Amino acid sequence: MSTHAPETPTLYGLMAEFETPTALVEATTKARLAGFRNMDAYSPIPIHEMDEALGLRRTRLPRLVLLGGILGGLGGFSLAYWVSVIATPFNSWPQFIPVTFETTVLGAALTCFIGMWALNKLPMPYHPVFNVPAFDRASQDRFFLCIEATDARFDPHTTRAFLESLHPVGVSDVAP
Repeated sequence: MSTHAPETPTLYGLMAEFETPTALVEATTKARLAGFRNMDAYSPIPIHEMDEALGLRRTRLPRLVLLGGILGGLGGFSLAYWVSVIATPFNSWPQFIPVTFETTVLGAALTCFIGMWALNKLPMPYHPVFNVPAFDRASQDRFFLCIEATDARFDPHTTRAFLESLHPVGVSDVAP
């Protein structure tokens, strides 16, 4: 029976740095076609082709916002109905429209705000890619592709050779 602690990973992944968004999209597409799945791209600007290059599914946020809006609208209408019909004997539903609209917007907005934070796993005050010195330029003028060590095809030597074949500015180890 072994009593030693499990070995902690020594590498989070490998990160390649590119100068243009086109180079990043091409590299990401090639990595996905090569079988890599646990990877992420970092860019100072939105790149709409990146979702397809990474093989990402559509977000669930619009459905959550719709559900939040419906629940908010039903809640507002129910509140107005209860106040006007149960507390008093008249059901004048047109007077409920402003409250119903406002609570629909409130429910949708709160669901959107909370849903974005939850689906993006925020706040994230620390991420291993912050350990790469060149990553400081990710918010300025550089584009990065990180292939994580948890990927089934990841091997430090072959993955590094693959990333270098994509002609990046550089390839860096990402410490956990």
